[in-house]
Parts: sequence; C-alpha cells; structure tokens
Amino acid sequence: MSSLPWSQTGLHVIAKPIGPLCNLSCDYCFYLRKDSLYAADEQWRMSDETLEAYVKQYIEAQAAAVEEIAFAFQGGEPTLLGIDFFRQAVELQKRHCPPGKRIHNSLQTNCILLDDRWCEFLAENDFLVGVSIDGPGQLHDKYRHDKAGRGTFDRVVEAVELLKKHGVEFNTLTCINGHNAQRPKKVYRFLRDLGIEFMQFIPIVERMPGVEIFGDQGNQQPDELVSRRSVHPGQFGRFLCELFDQWVAEDVGRVFVRDFDQALAAWVGVGADLCVYTKQCGRATAIEHNGDLYSCDHFVDAGHKLGNIHQASISELANSPRQEQFARHKEERLPEYCRRCPHLFACNGACPKDRILSSPDGQPGLNYLCEGYKTFFEHIDPHMKSMAEELAAGRPPANVMRRLRANRQRVRQETATSGRAARRNDPCPCGSGRKFKSCCMRP
Repeated sequence: MSSLPWSQTGLHVIAKPIGPLCNLSCDYCFYLRKDSLYAADEQWRMSDETLEAYVKQYIEAQAAAVEEIAFAFQGGEPTLLGIDFFRQAVELQKRHCPPGKRIHNSLQTNCILLDDRWCEFLAENDFLVGVSIDGPGQLHDKYRHDKAGRGTFDRVVEAVELLKKHGVEFNTLTCINGHNAQRPKKVYRFLRDLGIEFMQFIPIVERMPGVEIFGDQGNQQPDELVSRRSVHPGQFGRFLCELFDQWVAEDVGRVFVRDFDQALAAWVGVGADLCVYTKQCGRATAIEHNGDLYSCDHFVDAGHKLGNIHQASISELANSPRQEQFARHKEERLPEYCRRCPHLFACNGACPKDRILSSPDGQPGLNYLCEGYKTFFEHIDPHMKSMAEELAAGRPPANVMRRLRANRQRVRQETATSGRAARRNDPCPCGSGRKFKSCCMRP
C-alpha cells in the first residue's frame, strides 16, 4: 500500500452516463440488472448539470502531483448518448482543466454504433477505445448477442477496421467464460492477428442467488456457487498459462497483456497498480447517470452507495471513512491461508467480488479463482524472474524470447544425442514440469 495519505493516492471515477441501458443483451452482463436500483420511469441520460458537476469535481479531487487526469466512460453502452454528449464533455474538461494538467479520455464500447462520424470524433479528440470482443465468431457470439438474439461478431470486426482506418487508438476487453476458456490459443491468436497490441482479460464469475461475498457457503461445492457460464478456477488458470506460453515465446515487447504487465511489476518489486492485484482497493469508484457515487463498479448496490455529488463532492465521498473502510476490507479480511501463500505478493487476494469460498481451514474470504491464480503464478515464475533480471540489467525483457529459443534448441540437441528421444507426453527435459509436447518440443 502506498505510504501517501489516503486522500493523496490516485483516484479514478468510472462514469456510467447512461446507467445500465444497452443495445445488446449479453447473457453474462452484470450491469443490465442495475436498473432495479432506480424507478421504473428513470431518465437514464446524464443531465448537463450532472455532467458538469462530475467533470469539475473529478478534476478538483485529483492529488496535486497528478499530471494526467483520466476520464473513463462505460455503460451500459455509452455510445447510445450520441456524439454531442461527448463533445460537450470534452468542452467542459477544457473549461475546468487547470494549467499544467492534461486530460485523457477512454470509452468502453460494444462497437455496434461506431461509424465514420464516431471514429472521426474519437480520433480528433484522442480517445482510447476499449473494444469488447470475446474471440473469433463462434466464441464471441455464444454470449454476446443483440436483443433479437443475433450474434454481433461481424459488426464488431467491421468497427475495428473503421477504428484502424481513422487512426483511433484502441485495445480489447475479453471476458473469459466457461465457453471461450476452452480455446485460449485460438482467442489469443485471433486477437493478435486482428492487430491488437494491448489486451485485457476479465474472468466471468456470476454468483448464484444467496451467495454472499466473505460468506459461509456451508457444504456447497465451488461449482454450485456460480452460474454455468462462469469460468471454472482450473479453466481460468490453464487459460492464462496457455495464453502466456504463446506470448512469452513470440510477442514480448510487441503485444501487451494487462495481467502479464501487472505480474511483471510484482516480480520486479514495484507492485501492481491494477486494483485487482493491489493490497487494498477503493480508489476506482463509479458514478451513475444521476450523480450517485458507488465504491466500485462491481459494487453498485444500495449498501455501497457513498452519496450523490449534488449533495457532497466527489472528493468528500471518495475520501470518506466509509470508503477507506471498504478499501481496507480487502487486506484485513484475507484468510490466514492467503497470508501464508507464496504468491500473495502478486495476488493480494484478487478482487473482493469473487471472494466467496472458505479456505481449507474454514476461514471465509478465499477467492473463487484461487486455484487458477496459483497455477498461473507458479507457471510464469521462471519467466518473470528472467524478465526481471533483464530489466535490472537495463536490458529489454523481450530478451526472454531469445533465452527460450536457445534453451529449446539445447534440449532438442541433448535429447537427440542422448540415445533416448523424449516422447510427446514425457516430462520436458528442460525441467519446466510441463509435458515435452507442450514445452520444448514446440517449434
């Protein structure tokens, strides 16, 4: 945790200017159900008054040392608001941005409404666009469809080509679910071949009704606590491992995967800065269309509503004792099993929203994905140490690829001259612990 005072650590407020409204009906979307928090006749569009209050207060809430202020717009589907809403937001940012500060905008979108006019605006105003895509067609369309039940893959890919055409900076957000988690190489290669240079992956963990975070789930098995769409812990770990193997062999320095970047920061010793992997969270809040501020976009519920920015400022709400307590809970409620774990430095219990299991000794608060995280961190450890060594010596971590190629060539030569060739399913002679076919046998 930073040694800076709570109010001086970085603050991020994710804006939901159209609430949960969306032009799609993705099966696993947790935010569509947030309409139950408001009246049936709710006017979901963020008003001009609330937009200006948000922009002004968010800028004022930043610590003095912050030079770049990052605005993030999500939904629902924010493009339903139209270009003029975001043009107004940019003008308000310019009006309220003090000298010496910079503004940067990002927009997470399903891409269905993007056209030339949208892309011209996004390029002109230097927006970073997050493209929601779950892999190639048959994997993406499994759960991401429109309200008529039609797949959306072709329309998303068309939008990606438009973003490229107009020079809009973009990355991808891929939800790992029980379906596409079975095809990690196919997902990664598809995204890479689509020209994606920065990838983000989020595991889908849908709690069943009555399953409480940090709760005692009795004798229920992990699979009984989540939906069938959810990724299984073992699946999650294997997905990340196979993704990593593709990346570390071919794409270090060319393709950036958020989870791998965060892991390297942990191994180097500077620590992750993504809330999932930090000791405490609470500095990534969410603002709804009417100015209601919540502890986190995964905790938009009555129990985590901090207040409304028309009654108290963002700074007051986000730096309140109540929010600080929310942040501390992540660390304070770790089971002893986690505190003794050799991977704690990289994981820190991961996201509290998924901490629904009990540890082997019966303490609540173990992350549902713990098994997967442990598999992943054990798998990447030697490579992360190699990359950390390269960085410490002032060399690029991409050198790890040259080391891997040299090691594989050595193993093949030794195997060929030893008088006994390793078989496909034998343990790899390099000592990785993986099967030969999945390690140095691979070209």
